[in-house]
Amino acid sequence: MNEKSYTDLMKVAAMKRNQRKENFVQDLYIDMLLSEIQLTVEKEKLLRKIDSAIDRRDKKLFLQLSRQLREINKKFGT
Repeated sequence: MNEKSYTDLMKVAAMKRNQRKENFVQDLYIDMLLSEIQLTVEKEKLLRKIDSAIDRRDKKLFLQLSRQLREINKKFGT
């Protein structure tokens, strides 16, 4: 019969818990990385639009886009 001892079962349970923790941390890291990429892309787009508004001397659009950029910076603490 292939019975495992209590100690063996506890070791297996501990390894499974550690694997779940590692997976959670890895998933969390991936989520953070994707959020950072998304934020960077969004900010770059806004900055290009702000530059374009400046070039066209569109004050209204410039102010609107600047507010959006400030909100993003405030939201993400940058």
